[in-house]
Amino acid sequence: MAVLLRGGSAAATATAAGPSALLATTFRRAHGRLMPRASRPRRFCVARASAQSLEVCAKESTTVPGRLGDCPFTQRVLMTIEEKHLPYDLKLVDLANKPDWLFEINPEGKVPIVKLEDKWIADSDVITQTLEEKYPEPPLATPPDKGSVYWVENISTFIGFLKSKDPSDGTEEALLNELSSLDSYLKDNGPFINGGTISAADLSLGPKLYHMEVALGHYKNWSVPDSLSHVKTYMKSIFSMDSFIKTRGLPEDVIAGWRPKVMG
Repeated sequence: MAVLLRGGSAAATATAAGPSALLATTFRRAHGRLMPRASRPRRFCVARASAQSLEVCAKESTTVPGRLGDCPFTQRVLMTIEEKHLPYDLKLVDLANKPDWLFEINPEGKVPIVKLEDKWIADSDVITQTLEEKYPEPPLATPPDKGSVYWVENISTFIGFLKSKDPSDGTEEALLNELSSLDSYLKDNGPFINGGTISAADLSLGPKLYHMEVALGHYKNWSVPDSLSHVKTYMKSIFSMDSFIKTRGLPEDVIAGWRPKVMG
């Protein structure tokens, strides 16, 4: 099943048909109820005159049908699209019941997937790089020496601590060491990974830190220590961005998404 959204306030319609057959219905509120309206649906972002609306397949919420799910890689892609002010249609896919057409456009059956110029592109690394090349303004590329910051691509220490059942196994210390390294980097180079401007590295790292905050807060009653003030300020800055707020998953979905790791 998939749900197609075309506007920030739009509801969605579900269908098991292929992407080309998906239909969208927009709504207006009347007396507290959602009512259909006939006007043209509003698309995400402010459309550029030269930019064709992108199609993005993303995970649907497992707790609230019709809402965007909790995948940090999808959020990275959506934040990139938002920051570049590109129009897009969002198709939400129930990953517990993957439709046949999903495997037709991506044999691995994974999301995110973006349709760009009649070609479906998978993998958030490839998608964001392709978007940067095709839509270079505003520039989001992170210089290689700064884009290689460990935490941008790696969250293994967070997962290790989340799964740990032994308080003395060193997993919390490993996480704190990584966060301390990030804190030192931000102190010397911040406020963002590329200095004073948002870049692709922040759009990759931000969603991962959000998952860390929500999951560890729920399952471990843990939060980033106040001593890591640069990390805390960084997280607050990223989490308050319009593009982040618009594309983040519900905390309930993040918690549900990590539950198998914790309970397994």
